[in-house]
Amino acid sequence: MKKTTLLKMAAVFLSTTAIAHAQYPNQPIRIIAPFAAGGSVDIVARMVGDPLGKALGTPVVVENKSGASGMIGAQQVADAKPDGYTLLANSSIHVIVPSLYPKITYDALNDLQPVSQITLVPLVLVASPSAPFKDVKEMIAWGKKQASGMSYASAGNGSTPHLAGEMLGEATGVSVVHVPYKGSGAAMLDVMGNQVPVMFDALTAVMSHIQGGKLKALAVASPQRVPTLPDVPTFAELGYPQFDLSTWHGIWAPKNTPKEIVDKLSGELARISHEPDMRKRIEDLGGQPVGNSPEEFDAFARSEYKKWGDMIKRFNVVLE
Repeated sequence: MKKTTLLKMAAVFLSTTAIAHAQYPNQPIRIIAPFAAGGSVDIVARMVGDPLGKALGTPVVVENKSGASGMIGAQQVADAKPDGYTLLANSSIHVIVPSLYPKITYDALNDLQPVSQITLVPLVLVASPSAPFKDVKEMIAWGKKQASGMSYASAGNGSTPHLAGEMLGEATGVSVVHVPYKGSGAAMLDVMGNQVPVMFDALTAVMSHIQGGKLKALAVASPQRVPTLPDVPTFAELGYPQFDLSTWHGIWAPKNTPKEIVDKLSGELARISHEPDMRKRIEDLGGQPVGNSPEEFDAFARSEYKKWGDMIKRFNVVLE
């Protein structure tokens, strides 16, 4: 085949590809939420999915593909065609599972392209209103008197609340005993009933119970106080600056998705995240809107991967 013919074919291919990208999107977009409906990942995916579809002029459908700590859904997106029509909505667990599960079958940092971080949600330490302490100082004193250690509940082994609880014991000198549950809902019920003294959870999960008086917030694990809980101190204020622990949510695309498509999605998601109505919805749940660039999200995700990975090694938490 002549060189000129090859050049013409390459030019036609590049031209056709450019036109396809310029016309993006021209079919429905799927957002895979790798957890059950009603959870925080599902909620955030649906919160941004509808306005994203309106902005792009195409339907955006959220599909729940739960199982294996989000790995089933993430694998599906990693294997999808990199054309911008299959996206992943996930939380900080996306960069935690590689350190927990040595047999993970995809590269969480490199097989999926960060698009935009949507939220940042601090963890909060909560107790029953009838707990035998009213603040963190009293909790520490009480916990040190417990011969068998101070129990704390969590949403499950390897979860961010589990790791935060281990960090609490390390920082305060209290001997802690982890009580894992299958999800934060069951854990919360036992903490409300004062069957387990305390637990960490994302503020989005417990905000309504705090506001309803079923749980009392002892401290938030964020650098600044949360506007919706202005009277609750930060751990830093109490002398524990290492407690900067948050969950977060974001959107990813398969590796090799064209940059112009990723940038288009990122720009719309950033704009949507900071619209007044969306900002209020996120803040009412106890979170902060982010809406950053792919590069900023990638750098943040990698730093979180290292932070949580170091904690997992330090506390010797590995799951099969």
